Amino acid sequence: MHEQDYYIRNAKDEKLIQYGKRLSNEIQLTAAKYDESGDFPFEHFELLEKEGYFKLTIPKEYGGDELSLYEILLVQEQLAKGSGSTALAVGWHLMTFFSLSNYRPWKEEVFQRLCQDAVQRGSLLNVFATESSAGNIVRGGKPTTIAKKTAGGFVINGRKSFATLSPIVKHFTVLAYVEEEDKVAEFLIEKDESVSVIHTWNALGMRSTGSHDVEMNQVFVPDDALLSYSEKENRFTGNSSAYTLQIPAIYLGVATAARDFIIDYAENKYSPSLGNVISEAAHVKQKIGEIDIHLSVARSYLYSLAEKWDSPLGLRNNLSNEVAIAKYTVCNNAIKIVKLAMNIAGGNALSKDLPLERYFRDVQCGLYNPPHPDMVINQIAAHAIEDYRKKQVVHQ
Repeated sequence: MHEQDYYIRNAKDEKLIQYGKRLSNEIQLTAAKYDESGDFPFEHFELLEKEGYFKLTIPKEYGGDELSLYEILLVQEQLAKGSGSTALAVGWHLMTFFSLSNYRPWKEEVFQRLCQDAVQRGSLLNVFATESSAGNIVRGGKPTTIAKKTAGGFVINGRKSFATLSPIVKHFTVLAYVEEEDKVAEFLIEKDESVSVIHTWNALGMRSTGSHDVEMNQVFVPDDALLSYSEKENRFTGNSSAYTLQIPAIYLGVATAARDFIIDYAENKYSPSLGNVISEAAHVKQKIGEIDIHLSVARSYLYSLAEKWDSPLGLRNNLSNEVAIAKYTVCNNAIKIVKLAMNIAGGNALSKDLPLERYFRDVQCGLYNPPHPDMVINQIAAHAIEDYRKKQVVHQ
């Protein structure tokens, strides 16, 4: 029995699962090498481009596959089993186009051009929003990246952190503060000599995502590079931010890889004291059972939510709490799963000869991808209190 089978609904799902597995098996061959070095895995991305991966979430009208939310989660979960870093890095490109496809805040001709660049030339796209000097913009901070109006456009200066895909992107978007208008806007930046990638990414996990700093020094962009203003409702918050469900799907994939590895390990690891393979030990069976319970809970919540979001019930703008809970639950369960797998392997789990220590380091990163756990908890608590107060008013 493989739990994934329960989530294959039709022939297309089956085809996507096999597609993801095939690519996952290929990138897995060198995943440990890139984890060790921290280098960006250009060869993985050459493979993904060749296999049409960059167009999975691009609308069909512009040459893409336009996968549903449920479908892209299936593929990304599989890819992450081979390399969490590669799945997370390409995931930001896929998430960008997924959110843009469903919200469409930009001029359509700009969106069309970027879609066609991805489909025809393999151009990747990501938004660089985080700044070490400004704190967390998601928490209400104002960008220190400044866009000043000038003749025919804007001049942009600033430095972005955690700029995933920075070694490979030819263009990207940034959030910048427009001084003259006292507004935050999203701008399209083309890489040139005024853009520098500063190699700062040397992290505990997800080591080959290329999430370096990017510095913009007097970057001139034309007027039409201003894509949209960041209003209260925007492409990052619209449709319940469901595009971010790829993040827990990726960590679920890493945890599933740990689960599959440890069962194989336990079935082939002989214990002289037990006189049998360690999978027959009661404490090992206990841990394997707990692993599959955590996995089942996480996968069931994630995919049932995706199916609800994809449905024609008109719920897309009413699922923000569920999206946040999914991220919180799946990422925390992924950590529990890998920890249990490590406990089964014992001291051997710490060896770089086994993939478990890489899985362990990678799943820790899920807590630091947005939304952070405290933000999720506060969001759910605020909703619960507000709901209670509304009911009290009705009953008075």
